[in-house]
Amino acid sequence: MGKFMIKTAKNGFTFSLKAGNGEVIAVGGEVYNTLASVKNGIASVAKNAPIANLEDQTVEGFETQTNPKFEIYKDKAGEFRFRLKAKNGEIIAASEGYVKKDSCKNGIESVRKNAPDAPVIEEDK
Repeated sequence: MGKFMIKTAKNGFTFSLKAGNGEVIAVGGEVYNTLASVKNGIASVAKNAPIANLEDQTVEGFETQTNPKFEIYKDKAGEFRFRLKAKNGEIIAASEGYVKKDSCKNGIESVRKNAPDAPVIEEDK
């Protein structure tokens, strides 16, 4: 089972979603000012991930999906990444780079599976 980890940053709070094996599968889209706001961000990921559409921007002539959605794209290094956008279009979670698109899609499925029921853990400073 996955878990959300809240970390204290220099200017606020960040979060990551870890899979059951401890691997980070997504990180929050921003630095949050308060503990309450980072928890709201986590709640948004948990709510939106299971129902999010999938938009593969690496395919020519891809069909634009409505939010919430996962977007698959290629970064400057040529790696596949995903970002999760909320209903309002704001990026609420993002992934690391993947060499293979299938691995990126597996990451999305892992977020869909782990986010809804993941406990929230505050890391010690």
